Amino acid sequence: MGLPEERGRSSSGSRGQEEAGAGGRARSWSPPPEVSRSAHVPSLQRYRELHRRSVEEPREFWGDIAKEFYWKTPCPGPFLQYNFDVTKGKIFIEWMKGATTNICYNVLDRNVYEKKIGDKVAFYWEGNEPGETTQITYHELLVQVCQFSNVLRKQGIQKGDRVAIYMPMIPELVVAMLACARLGALHSIVFAGFSAESLCERILDSGCSLLITTDAFYRGEKLVNLKELADEALEKCQEKGFPVRCCIVVKHLGRAELGMGDSPSQSPPIKRPCPDVQGKLKEKSKRVRPQIPWNQGVDLWWHELMQEAGDECEPEWYDAEDPLFILYTSGSTGKPKGVVHTAGGYMLYVATTFKYVFDFHAEDVFWCTADIGWITGHSYVTYGPLANGATSVLFEGIPTYPDVSRLWSIVDKYKVTKFYTAPTAIRLLMKYGDEPVTKHSRASLQVLGTVGEPINPEAWLWYHRVVGAQRCPIVDTFWQTETGGHMLTPLPGATPMKPGSATFPFFGVAPAILNESGEELEGEAEGYLVFKQPWPGIMRTVYGNHERFETTYFKKFPGYYVTGDGCRRDQDGYYWITGRIDDMLNVSGHLLSTAEVESALVEHEAVAEAAVVGHPHPVKGECLYCFVTLCDGHTFSPTLTEELKKQIREKIGPIATPDYIQNAPGLPKTRSGKIMRRVLRKIAQNDRDLGDTSTVADPSVISHLFSHRCLTTQ
Repeated sequence: MGLPEERGRSSSGSRGQEEAGAGGRARSWSPPPEVSRSAHVPSLQRYRELHRRSVEEPREFWGDIAKEFYWKTPCPGPFLQYNFDVTKGKIFIEWMKGATTNICYNVLDRNVYEKKIGDKVAFYWEGNEPGETTQITYHELLVQVCQFSNVLRKQGIQKGDRVAIYMPMIPELVVAMLACARLGALHSIVFAGFSAESLCERILDSGCSLLITTDAFYRGEKLVNLKELADEALEKCQEKGFPVRCCIVVKHLGRAELGMGDSPSQSPPIKRPCPDVQGKLKEKSKRVRPQIPWNQGVDLWWHELMQEAGDECEPEWYDAEDPLFILYTSGSTGKPKGVVHTAGGYMLYVATTFKYVFDFHAEDVFWCTADIGWITGHSYVTYGPLANGATSVLFEGIPTYPDVSRLWSIVDKYKVTKFYTAPTAIRLLMKYGDEPVTKHSRASLQVLGTVGEPINPEAWLWYHRVVGAQRCPIVDTFWQTETGGHMLTPLPGATPMKPGSATFPFFGVAPAILNESGEELEGEAEGYLVFKQPWPGIMRTVYGNHERFETTYFKKFPGYYVTGDGCRRDQDGYYWITGRIDDMLNVSGHLLSTAEVESALVEHEAVAEAAVVGHPHPVKGECLYCFVTLCDGHTFSPTLTEELKKQIREKIGPIATPDYIQNAPGLPKTRSGKIMRRVLRKIAQNDRDLGDTSTVADPSVISHLFSHRCLTTQ
């Protein structure tokens, strides 16, 4: 797959110096002139020309790229039709409507039978323990996907059905999502760190008829009884009048008991201990395996179903605009939004962004550390890499287990060339100094990437200097669940970089910065980040609620897609994301709704009212600071604080656990009763420069909250 009119240059690599200025305004970083660009990445001048063409002639630009994929039937009508203006009618986006394809066929069958890379490793799987490993080739993955597609068909799953997937980072998760895609069923993957209630809410909203889960798994030292959580969620669904008829369970912790052969083509993959960790694994095996609850008539073992399934399955051919998956993201109302992506445009966009942003070559080993439960895992663990025939690392564990060198030992073990992780992970590992990194070679690394939140210049510089040994360009990518793939990003070896800047728009992306009146600002500017026209990977709707889709993303500024993020553009045209400008928080790269957390707090019998704001955090970037007003007869105490944190973990999941909860006998409100969150953010940060407080109904509340605020680390 090549860019239109751009077919190749020499190989990549880069060195450079950098210097961070105040407030993240860093001097640009660029490779020295003797370092050539990659075979894929165009020169900066050529990139600007191609970008201009992609924006001005999107049909021709993306039409050329679409020729690199298989279409059962070609597009019979207009390649692109859309409306971004709510004042002119319903919002809609249609790329290649009427063309038929199958994304699973494109990322597996074509790689095996047409491109002849069936024996190439698709995934190296690295388990929670360093000795738990396996690998799976493209041919083996295709066989397993066909088998599980037949399993799903036998359970009555058809095109358009919704299937919930609640699993850790194991190969069966990839198999399950691709099997859904093969049948034209929509997968709705729920991060295995979410609570039973969160899972139930998502099953109910999307009307999933089947759930796929795992017995249990370890995350570091912590045992997660996933099947128990799944059962609790299904019980809640039953209570709400929506029984899920089938739950397929992977025997993950009990793999050794299955007596499977040592072939990764057999499911599930087998634990292959390395000699130097035999003793450690023996010790770990003494851990008590949980008793797995079993519901006759509902629960079925994955391995038993797979043994009976045939290994050929004709794919379902579906329209490019048919939905591929639903992925839930937090909404400012408190109710998660089911973001819907469609097959054709999403396939084009993730394949293209993966190839050019990471400068992909056939011999690369790519590692995105994100969980598949998030959009980053969908796009850059599964679909993007597989569409390019890449070899990837699939990692079940965490960066600090069994020690803080785990990531770099994996990089060396698999000779990872392209590495993509979150600023939260970088800041966490920075705390332990350089030695855990530098004791490993990391000589294979060529390109580093960051995702999920803006990266502060200090972390960027450490990442470049220590992890990349000052020779790896960093692609700092800005995008969202809703965008499907990268929107603002450098291109390695071509774009001069500034630490902390998302840099330039990707092909087909037309950003603008608006003021409060909706006027486009030119040159250096700061305001609302919006996009002026669609790209192939944009979401098409909110599942079951198109009105919410229009209101959330298009109503504030008709004619534009509104990201919800603030942005600054500097004198060189570089974009700097300044943070959320709605009632959302970005905690460790995970978007959380303040309304959702507040709702969980007030469900406790002791809480009459709650308000949640963000607070700076040295590792997470942002954490939750909660103000709670208690009902009469209840006393604020450490016990109550722990109860409230527990309630949030149960209602939402551990990622939403607040760092601070403050007793607030009263909250600063306007005379009309609206909570002044701007003032609460100032109190949380102990910033007494409050600005205009003339509209506060009771100013004494503010001084009381300041004098009783929590002791914070920043």
